[in-house]
Amino acid sequence: MTATVVPTGEVQLDHGTGAKLSQELIALIVRTLGDVYIGEMEDSAFLSVDTGRIAMTSDSFVADPPFFGNGDIGKIAVCGTVNDLAVAGSRPRYLTLCLIIETGFPLARLVRVLESVRDTAREADVLIVGGDTKVVRSGEADQIYLNTAGVGVFERAPRRMRDVRPGDKVILTGSIGNHTVHLLSIREGLGFETRVLSDCAPLNGLVEAMFAVADDSAIRSIRDVTRGGLSAVLHEYAHTVGRSIRINHDDLPIQHETAMAMDMLGINPIHAANEGCACVFVAPEAESAVLEALRAHHYGRDAVTIGEVTDLPDAKVLLRDASGRDAEVEELQGAELPRLC
Repeated sequence: MTATVVPTGEVQLDHGTGAKLSQELIALIVRTLGDVYIGEMEDSAFLSVDTGRIAMTSDSFVADPPFFGNGDIGKIAVCGTVNDLAVAGSRPRYLTLCLIIETGFPLARLVRVLESVRDTAREADVLIVGGDTKVVRSGEADQIYLNTAGVGVFERAPRRMRDVRPGDKVILTGSIGNHTVHLLSIREGLGFETRVLSDCAPLNGLVEAMFAVADDSAIRSIRDVTRGGLSAVLHEYAHTVGRSIRINHDDLPIQHETAMAMDMLGINPIHAANEGCACVFVAPEAESAVLEALRAHHYGRDAVTIGEVTDLPDAKVLLRDASGRDAEVEELQGAELPRLC
């Protein structure tokens, strides 16, 4: 891989005017993205999609801080978009990339973001097919914001929440809370960031590994566990299918240092945001095969069954303790942990 020549200087307001400096900034972006960018400079991308149905998603990213120990906002943007497409059951193919950059943002830091976009897109096997760059005055943004749109193709039926049934097992593909603790530790100076890394990762390969070992219909539905955490995901499913979901407290995959930090911060890990964890609802007969496939993948080593969908019609999320007692998990009313993605 050819190393990118890191430029000096900062983003200026004139980089957003559409004139010569804008073209120089676009050239820098294109050079840095390299082979993951299709290279066309038309107003629209012309894409080949050999399917009768596509998935499409869009997201904006305002992470604070935008740079952290094992990633940055560029990695989050690609992972977040790829994962939304993958958990729908599609194969991610194309992304757009839009940047909103504050005047004074160092060009070297911009290159770092773009390199993360490039490297993560390569890992996820997706192409950047278009985008936009806007420059705003100092104080009108917090360094850099990203927006992406993604297109995936369906080679199987889409995964839908309404297909979940009583008796289905609930599997988490990895530990929860690490992304939240990592970013909050950097923000607040807690000292956990070297021991608890962000879980940010593209999960499309992990999803394909599950489908390779189970009947298509046995993997009912998948959802990436991001803002609002596991609690938000489970409440959404419970309301959609009209059944209560019971999870076991002792089965929740939580790293020891993460639990310590969450206790210090007064945060329940099931409300914590993640960027590389999915919640999978599978038929009971597919549970063992799916777990084995997940644990064989480097992003699924900590996969575990945490509970099941009950036939109780109350549409609650229940947390069972070691003594077998159930407590209802209340749904959060507001944004307890802002700007983690």
